[in-house]
Amino acid sequence: MSQIYLLNKPYQVLCQFTDDRGRATLADYLPVPNVYAAGRLDYDSEGLLLLTDDGALIHRISDPAHKLAKRYWVQVEGIPEERALQALRTGVQLKDGPTRPARVDRLGAPYPAARHPPVRYRESIPTTWLEIELREGRNRQVRRMTAHIGHPTLRLIRAAIGPWTLDGLEPGRWRRETLNAPNAGQRQRPGIDARRPRTRSRRR
Repeated sequence: MSQIYLLNKPYQVLCQFTDDRGRATLADYLPVPNVYAAGRLDYDSEGLLLLTDDGALIHRISDPAHKLAKRYWVQVEGIPEERALQALRTGVQLKDGPTRPARVDRLGAPYPAARHPPVRYRESIPTTWLEIELREGRNRQVRRMTAHIGHPTLRLIRAAIGPWTLDGLEPGRWRRETLNAPNAGQRQRPGIDARRPRTRSRRR
């Protein structure tokens, strides 16, 4: 039986367990030894991170060949026209090649809770929340896609990876689930208690 840990990674937390510059890391939130992230989230991104000590499971989750869907909540600058969203759905040309078709919808209220520190606010420029689902994972792909259509990403939250979601997990909380390794990607039983992060004095 494989153990997998679901963590809601907060903003400005490194997707690693150590840092020689004193920045917040996963060790401040998940006190579990010898686990590794199946895929990564940027320092300035938030949301679902999966960690396990099962190398085969990490490969199955993170390898684009398995086309595991990843869903994001994305706050962008401005109000995209429908033709701009349709461009994302059919694929846009980035420097490293065209993107695969994606599911893109306007995200309905209620929107995610405010971030700390908050996203920059400009009274003259509205923002829009989108839900984007991809089946590939290039470096900073969502941010590059929204910039391509003229609507830079202001905030990025990963809401789901395959069958795993942020449901019930506040920022900094985690829970453990048990899986049968041959069936990685299929939930075997509900997650157990969401855990609080460890507290420490933050260094920046």
